[in-house]
Amino acid sequence: MDEILDDIERWFGLGQRVAVARVVDIEGSGPREPGAAMAVNALGEVAGSVSGGCVEGAVVGEALELLEGRRSSGITTFGYSDDEAFAVGLTCGGTIHLFIEELDW
Repeated sequence: MDEILDDIERWFGLGQRVAVARVVDIEGSGPREPGAAMAVNALGEVAGSVSGGCVEGAVVGEALELLEGRRSSGITTFGYSDDEAFAVGLTCGGTIHLFIEELDW
């Protein structure tokens, strides 16, 4: 999380809304360990990583939906058997669970 704080502070300073996705659990093989975080602002700018690139685009989409009010905070799961996760490249054979929420500084 420390690696994304500067970007989050800068975005808040510009008046932008920010969502954060954090790895809260993995099952089997996963690209990043629990605690890995990624921030997304309302313009779609990204800081950090939750998957080393394999599902980042899908996570950005989920974060933007949250900031637009089209979904609520909560757990999102990507796994090898999940068609969307496979389509975006999560081929490590595991499952990652992310908690996505809007930050209220």
